[in-house]
Amino acid sequence: MSTPAPAVADPAVDYRRGLMATVGTFAVWGLFPLYWRQLEAIASLQVTAHRIAWCTLFVVGFLVWRKGLRWLPETLSKPHAAPLLLASSVMISINWVLYIWAVNAGYVVETALGYFINPLVNVMLGVLVLRERLNPRQWFAVALAAAGVAWLTWSVGRLPWIALTLAFSFGTYGLIRKLVSVESVPGLGVESLIMFLPALGFIAWAEYTGTGGFGRVGRYEDALLIFAGVMTALPLIWFAYGARRIPLSLVGILQYLAPTLQLLIGVFLFGEPFSSQQLIGFGCIWAALGIYAVDGLWRIRMRGYG
Repeated sequence: MSTPAPAVADPAVDYRRGLMATVGTFAVWGLFPLYWRQLEAIASLQVTAHRIAWCTLFVVGFLVWRKGLRWLPETLSKPHAAPLLLASSVMISINWVLYIWAVNAGYVVETALGYFINPLVNVMLGVLVLRERLNPRQWFAVALAAAGVAWLTWSVGRLPWIALTLAFSFGTYGLIRKLVSVESVPGLGVESLIMFLPALGFIAWAEYTGTGGFGRVGRYEDALLIFAGVMTALPLIWFAYGARRIPLSLVGILQYLAPTLQLLIGVFLFGEPFSSQQLIGFGCIWAALGIYAVDGLWRIRMRGYG
């Protein structure tokens, strides 16, 4: 009796599911300001601590369900995994605290600027740290983005430090994760475990001193704090699934969905100012991203990858 042949996945279905997962990832990240604004009555540091604690429970539970307890020693067995993931956990914690604070302090437009700048920060980190080389078009794109930041600094009268800190903290996080050869979800699991005890300790201290928000603001806010762990981990799981099923060039284009949604939310829903001076600065950065994206697509096609 012959055994049936294993089912072969339909490439079209696989691509469609991957596209939906990736779009869903960037859509959730883009809509995050709406989520965090519901928690503005609670200090951003407490919100971040709850985000870490509940994310740890969700991610570790997911990994144990999928791989058993072996996922942790397997992840830490990678070369330099422990110190690099410790460093990446610090970077992502800085990014999360600042982002939540900025959203609830009325700087959503500037957070969007940070994530528009981030891909070009990644380019510069690649040049400075990984010794990658840029062609003249890429250098022009970087210079144009720098001119946009300089214009925003001059026109507004201050350095856009929120945007730059978000861009460089997330860029450094990405660089560290590139240097350590672990998958995204197990890496997040280790990072979460590293941050778990400090986060839990801070939550316990806040509750003991009577300054904690959990159980004191409202049941709706309590539910949002708990669900923040799922909202943090689930998009990353979607991204890990989707990015393997669609071209990397398409992932690069789709990533601009998140800051675009953030910008629209900041201007049209939260009523943040967006002047013609800001439009010039953003326009320089958008043009730089367009140049870099077109150059990347052209090089991929020239190499026969798409």
